[in-house]
Amino acid sequence: MLRDKNLIPLSHQHQHALAMCVRIDRAVQAAGLDLPAWQAEVHQIFEQEIRIHFEAEEQVLFPAAVRLGLEPLVQELLQEHAILRESFSRAAAQIMDISELHLFATKLSAHIRKEERQLFEAMQRLISPEQMQEIGAALEKELATASNACILPNDSTRLRSKAELKKL
Repeated sequence: MLRDKNLIPLSHQHQHALAMCVRIDRAVQAAGLDLPAWQAEVHQIFEQEIRIHFEAEEQVLFPAAVRLGLEPLVQELLQEHAILRESFSRAAAQIMDISELHLFATKLSAHIRKEERQLFEAMQRLISPEQMQEIGAALEKELATASNACILPNDSTRLRSKAELKKL
């Protein structure tokens, strides 16, 4: 289903986070990743975008979803937010190990896909265009302080070609 324009700002942020998850997965598979650099990037994306994103969902989107009868799904998503916040906190404290970083990326990716495929799709089917516009306006207000740019990887966290990896 085509994404409603009022949910697109959240979907764009989801794309930024998914890109980071893919890079984490590839870095773990390639071995030799710079764990402190990855944790710093995870913390940075949380502070600049995801913290505000979670708050917008919890303040605007989730209450609307509950009113539509989607409370069980919203409860799952809230539990996942709590687990992910703990992971972001561990990254900020620089206390993750490689397996924990990889598990974090897996959990964040699954969470985003659940929101996109289940929550957003259901809301688009169940809510009127006028209500969706109200949600969109409220989301825009809540997301105003979030970064609008995808965080660029630093030299330690960017993807490398196979040829570059052989030179390392």
